Amino acid sequence: MYQVDAFAAELFKGNPAAVCILEKWLPDALMQSMAAENNLAETAFALSSGDGYEIRWFTPETEVALCGHATLATAHVLFSTREASATSLRFQSRERGMLEVTKSGGWLVLDFPADTLEPVGLPAGLKEALGGKPRSCWRGLTDYMVVYDTEEEIRALNPNYHLLDQIPARGIIVTSPGREHDFVSRFFAPNCGIPEDPVTGSAHTTLTPYWARILQKNKLKASQLSPRGGALRCELDGDRIKIAGKAITYMKAEVYLP
Repeated sequence: MYQVDAFAAELFKGNPAAVCILEKWLPDALMQSMAAENNLAETAFALSSGDGYEIRWFTPETEVALCGHATLATAHVLFSTREASATSLRFQSRERGMLEVTKSGGWLVLDFPADTLEPVGLPAGLKEALGGKPRSCWRGLTDYMVVYDTEEEIRALNPNYHLLDQIPARGIIVTSPGREHDFVSRFFAPNCGIPEDPVTGSAHTTLTPYWARILQKNKLKASQLSPRGGALRCELDGDRIKIAGKAITYMKAEVYLP
């Protein structure tokens, strides 16, 4: 098992993920227990299949349909250990279809499906849980996205996680225009056992289509304003999102299972 800091060029930045490359699938309950034991935002499990890999992701509490940073971390591990001559890797997910990660000038580029967004009213309790003065609210496949006016508002949010945990969604994205980046964001997912995620690749499949339309540009620079922080390059390409980041290995471990 490897632990990798994803969306980071140096250790102790970005979002840490555990990565296990398997020879066969383990029982679901065992993979969930391993993710809970790791107590990281995500543990990814990958298995060689055909000309690519199958991939699954588990938070400490549940399996999720899509995870960007743990896919980036898995590709980093495979490029470093098994696929040194490859320039791209394909991952088959159970719910979001085929995903791809490509090397590009020192960056790893995720190719993910774009989220679908619709404007909605703020769900009951969400404004009280987040605070501040939201400008609009949107619903994607799994998350709410709440838009604010300024980066300062995003930085100042101090959510009530007990109230957020009662919102029926995988997570809550908050976002605004950035000062030095095209847009900034934070991501809260107490329903999945993650109060605040350091850097959330999958959230940028929601963020990128919105800001591409608002800013009238398809290539964007993004920053996630967690304490660890993370930088991403995002591109809207039709119904796909390209999300580029870097990754660095922190640890390689042996796991002893019952």
